[in-house]
Amino acid sequence: MNGDTFYDWFCGILPKLKDNSVIVMDNASYHSVKLDPIPTNAWKKDKIVQWLSSKGCSIETPMVKHLMLDKVKEIRHLHDKYVIDEEASKSNKIVLRLPPYHCELNPIELAWAAVKNHVKYNNTTFKLNDVQKLLVDGVNLVTPDMWANFVRHTIKEEDKLFNIDFITEEFEEEGTSHVLTITGDTSSDCSD
Repeated sequence: MNGDTFYDWFCGILPKLKDNSVIVMDNASYHSVKLDPIPTNAWKKDKIVQWLSSKGCSIETPMVKHLMLDKVKEIRHLHDKYVIDEEASKSNKIVLRLPPYHCELNPIELAWAAVKNHVKYNNTTFKLNDVQKLLVDGVNLVTPDMWANFVRHTIKEEDKLFNIDFITEEFEEEGTSHVLTITGDTSSDCSD
């Protein structure tokens, strides 16, 4: 999969969704193509100057690269947009982006696991046509009740993360340091 292929597929799906639909998106690279790439440390100074100028930001020259990147950080939130988010917005849809490495917050992952298990346990011929049929059958096996359970499970996972975040904030607010002291012999019993 690449950004162009995903973009074409995504634009074809948008008209089939109801207005104000929420589209849950993970951070796969092809989901995260920037509308206007934001300068990074890897960029050459002249390209950073060009980008800042195109955004109406004046720069005193000469300026060291890290100061230019500081200016980028100040305004990046105004320009940090994804291609598919903008397309969704034009179609009156909303893209909800998951935090990195938190696929448990997406109920489609549970549905996809059920479909893959169906294919795995019923594939006896390993022929593409048979696998395609098993895939369609697997999708049809995901019932509205199953989907409701997947959503409930996802909400529970979200609640767990919220509670962990709350506990972490409490520790930080206390302002006390938490020290772990390890005692005992740390040398190895092995000798040369």
